[in-house]
Amino acid sequence: MSNPEPTQARPRRRWDPLVRLTHWGIAAGVIANRLVVEGGSGLHLWFGLAIAALLGLRLAWGFIGPPEARFAAFPPSPRRALEHIGDIRAGRRVGHASHNPLGALMAYALWGTLAVVIASGIAMSGFPPQVRPEPGGDPAMASAGLGESDDEASEANGGAGEAVEEIHEGAANLLLILAFVHLGGVVFETRRSGRQVLSSMIGGGSKPRER
Repeated sequence: MSNPEPTQARPRRRWDPLVRLTHWGIAAGVIANRLVVEGGSGLHLWFGLAIAALLGLRLAWGFIGPPEARFAAFPPSPRRALEHIGDIRAGRRVGHASHNPLGALMAYALWGTLAVVIASGIAMSGFPPQVRPEPGGDPAMASAGLGESDDEASEANGGAGEAVEEIHEGAANLLLILAFVHLGGVVFETRRSGRQVLSSMIGGGSKPRER
């Protein structure tokens, strides 16, 4: 007879389409805004509003979505996170239909940091966003909301001080750091538990192993 390793039944996890849409949409928008689009440009600001809309949709889904997507399924709990670390150190693999306790803390940290980035960006650019047109820029772009006169831009940005800009930049840098830690956690958890965490966010789902 064999003595199986302490393990709880691991439920199958498959995120619903809206969770996947908001997750990958926000990720793509953040990467584009940080690494591709010029900061302060009209495109950068409109990307930011699109990210804000996706974040708002995901937060609303946390109240009305399916059970595994609701906040009640993964409340932020440092105590449970410490217990989860204990499980990892002891080699115990415990199933979670939603985020595990460490993943839950990371999700709230990412959303909170992203909210600061969005709020500080709106404070600097106004709503709807207004930017200075490039010299010789297309007047049609300005009329479409992607550029304003210098006077209008300075008036819109008058309430945004240097402190807000520093908050925006600092939060954006922190968001990237958290994202890299999140990716590392996904890789670690997949290797540790054998569950295809990434596939559940792409459209598949991880089936419990037979023992």
